[in-house]
Amino acid sequence: MCDQHTQFMDEAYRLAKKSYDEGGLPIGAVLVRGDEIIGRGHNQRVQNGDPIAHGEMDCMHDAGRQRTYKDTVLYTTLSPCIMCSGTIVQFGIPKVVIGENVNFGGNEEFLRERGVEVELLDHKDCIELMGKLIREKPELWNEDIGVE
Repeated sequence: MCDQHTQFMDEAYRLAKKSYDEGGLPIGAVLVRGDEIIGRGHNQRVQNGDPIAHGEMDCMHDAGRQRTYKDTVLYTTLSPCIMCSGTIVQFGIPKVVIGENVNFGGNEEFLRERGVEVELLDHKDCIELMGKLIREKPELWNEDIGVE
């Protein structure tokens, strides 16, 4: 993993851990332009009672309106769901760096088919933290991914 990927994924992981420590789902994201983080977020569905407060959505909210997203990279600890993938496509984010897709995946091809470059890191800490949440609170995880 290159130094820049390490730096930005470490920040996304820190945000995921923050969410986990708050009783939420451990998913964090950062939006980067060049070498600067312009948005940070973590899943706050549980904390705020908001069904669309996913990590990537919270990150976009934090970044605020941008003239363009075509020069940005989104780092996310977990493969984005279809809602977040749609947002990535809608705003033309050209690259997504994913911490892991072991615990949840499947939308990478959706993104690639729409011109988004997808890079998967298989980040050990991201895999372990999400796996821990799934083992500890399977009902919360199933709620998040829409499984009864």
